[in-house]
Amino acid sequence: MLWKDQYELGVPVIDAQHKELFRRVDSFLQVLRSENSWDEKIPEINETLEFMKNYVVEHFRDEEEYQRSIDYPGYDAHKQLHADMVKYVLEVSRQYEQSNKNEELMQQFGGRLLAWLINHVAAEDQRIADYAKKKGVSGNAK
Repeated sequence: MLWKDQYELGVPVIDAQHKELFRRVDSFLQVLRSENSWDEKIPEINETLEFMKNYVVEHFRDEEEYQRSIDYPGYDAHKQLHADMVKYVLEVSRQYEQSNKNEELMQQFGGRLLAWLINHVAAEDQRIADYAKKKGVSGNAK
């Protein structure tokens, strides 16, 4: 799996959500790379898109709630990163439907999703963890 323990923030609910996101992205990439025909891949691709549209919003909400609970000073900028990603996921989903389930679009989406997830969790979210540790805040979200 793509998850590494060093990505943990020490906030159980957020860490569990991150692990699930990594698991789903890994599974998505495996489907994209499989030797199955595109038509065989489409049901799993559709499922992943639906999952991402819903789960990302839920995860971002929980993560932002935690940031507010600890008075994280980078909250506004972090929230904007989340909003941009939600917008991207929704836009790709719309393009995918309008393009009659374009494979190249999904290949690009898979790569960008993985890069964003790793960079966001390993860098941006670690800033939250660092702030919480410096402030001596518990890892439990309210």
